[in-house]
Amino acid sequence: MNATPPDVGTPAEARELAEEEFYASLTQRNRGLVPADLQDRIRHAPLLIAGCGSIGGATVQPLGRMGYRDFVLADVGTYELNNLNRQHATVDDLGRNKAEVGAAALRAINPHVRAEVVPEGITPENVRELVRRAEVIVDGVDVTTRSGLLAKVALHQEACRQRKPLVTGWDMAGMLAAQCFDYRLVRRIFDGQLLAEDAERLGTWEVIFRIAPRGHIPGEMYRELRRGLGRPDYSVPQLTEAATQFGSLAVHMVNQLVAGKDVPRTVAVDVHHIALTPGRRAVNRVSRHWEKARFLRKLPPEQAWRGFAPGAVYRAARRTDRVA
Repeated sequence: MNATPPDVGTPAEARELAEEEFYASLTQRNRGLVPADLQDRIRHAPLLIAGCGSIGGATVQPLGRMGYRDFVLADVGTYELNNLNRQHATVDDLGRNKAEVGAAALRAINPHVRAEVVPEGITPENVRELVRRAEVIVDGVDVTTRSGLLAKVALHQEACRQRKPLVTGWDMAGMLAAQCFDYRLVRRIFDGQLLAEDAERLGTWEVIFRIAPRGHIPGEMYRELRRGLGRPDYSVPQLTEAATQFGSLAVHMVNQLVAGKDVPRTVAVDVHHIALTPGRRAVNRVSRHWEKARFLRKLPPEQAWRGFAPGAVYRAARRTDRVA
């Protein structure tokens, strides 16, 4: 692995390389920034990507390009045209299973990759075995449906039970909040903000507001959600500049976990906010508090309290947040 990798400029030349030579050439430009011992760990670390749409799908190709080779991709969904504004797919992928498309993309990057597809997604029957096989879990399970929300909770429960580290993300307007729940250390799912029985008892929105990183919801998202409350046909908007950020953030966080290092609970980047001038950023900060207050006033009192009253564990976890 220390020898200079061969120069490869055509598909035929790449496919003719032995696996060792291919991997050395693929990861050549990582050298100097990714230590050799970490690159070796990356090469052998099995990953579970649960949900391969907006959030999970943003991590598939970056992780493959980093040099990960052992994947299980689980997703029950298929691509629709409205997904193409932010997800890694084309018109030719419409109707195809999202995990299947992700696996094909990985094999196109590295023909030696192992990419198993689980088209039924995360289920009560398979979650234990899928979590057992993973060193690190990427949680991109969709929370816009009740079934997806229950699958996400089941995934965190099993990761907590087996003490596996998990990385997830939330895209909200221009904000991407990447979160790490290192269940090797954390002993309650979602830092204790949600009990297992709550997922069955509470409404979908109430569950989402308990587990989402509420301290990072942008003002423009509060404004949009307020307008959508009470509409049975409402679909939460999602933008490419937020969703695709998870790819870069998650790759680094997964690398750190594989290296055995600590990772902050939340790393949040709002591209809409940081691209403003200093004066407009100040206005945006004030506007966020105003929009949050307007949103809370529109919620039923019991939902406003249950969904936004942070517990002691949540306050402690927020001290480790990093925001840009």
